[in-house]
Amino acid sequence: MSLAERLALVTEGISDAATRAGRDEKDITMIVVTKFHPAQLVRDLYDLGVRDVGENRHQEAEAKAAELAELDLTWHFIGQLQSNKARAARKYASVVHSVDRSSLVTALGNAAFTPSGEPELNVVPVLDCFVQLNLTQDPARGGVQPADVVELAELVAAEPSLNLRGVMAVAPLEEEPRVAFARVRAASDRVRSVIPTATYISAGMSHDYAEAIAEGATHLRIGSAITGNGPVAG
Repeated sequence: MSLAERLALVTEGISDAATRAGRDEKDITMIVVTKFHPAQLVRDLYDLGVRDVGENRHQEAEAKAAELAELDLTWHFIGQLQSNKARAARKYASVVHSVDRSSLVTALGNAAFTPSGEPELNVVPVLDCFVQLNLTQDPARGGVQPADVVELAELVAAEPSLNLRGVMAVAPLEEEPRVAFARVRAASDRVRSVIPTATYISAGMSHDYAEAIAEGATHLRIGSAITGNGPVAG
């Protein structure tokens, strides 16, 4: 199956899932995750109409964004981000989906300004952010526990150069996806009760995006179902 065929198949699947959930597919953003794939794949996706791409690793994301700077792309960073990479990430990422601790909030906020307090010219002026939830008890997975999500969300909202869009999560493999995403939706409701504009939910991947849509996901992070399992050229 070609890249175009895989993209069409997932697009159709999203449309069908939205219809079943009584939702408008136009309210759902599909982010194509291109980790481990060459920049040429992103060019091919661009030619097919894709404008939102996601990366998990800073070094790879930084290099691809530089190589493809002439393309009108929205870069979503979706992996764990080290605080000392915050300034570099703000130079290419328009959205960070993985804000998971207070130190990263501070680093991302500070990255918008020079040491003298002037606006940094080479970074995205206002960075969209999602607070990442950890739906497991494993701290290595990244994210905050649902009980702590409002506190972290308030820290993001208090940073003038950050724009809190909502919450993000990965469904644990050992849990029924729909049940996991219901927990994400509940966390989103708690955040919105304090920050009404934080209406987005980043959830759902290649194998569970339909369940995520059923529970209100607005941003899907789709990788292998579109890109294939290994690096491809098209």
